Amino acid sequence: MGQVLAVNLRSPVAIASILHRLSGVIVFLLVPVLLWILDKSLSSPEGFDYVKNVVFGNILVRFVVWVFAAGLIFHFIAGVKHLLADLGFAEELQSGRIAATISLILSVVAIIAAFVWIMF
Repeated sequence: MGQVLAVNLRSPVAIASILHRLSGVIVFLLVPVLLWILDKSLSSPEGFDYVKNVVFGNILVRFVVWVFAAGLIFHFIAGVKHLLADLGFAEELQSGRIAATISLILSVVAIIAAFVWIMF
């Protein structure tokens, strides 16, 4: 059993599937936080200044926003991969592995770009 699990975790399809579910949970859990930040920033000019200077002045908040963005980026890219598979593209084993690998690579690049944009 342990050997079967180890083989499956090396599969890009399995990794993409697990991360797709995890990213959905992360996005779902962080939506209220981001909605509060949005609401506060749109409430008044003072609220906007508070969010800009105090909330986003905190490195931990920027990290949470990056985690949300990373989850959203991966969930979107993996979702497009799933939609294409539903339309009949990359349904076979080998093409599915290639599609999963491409989605993982695109996600890593976009998530790194988001990290640089949000944190610096």
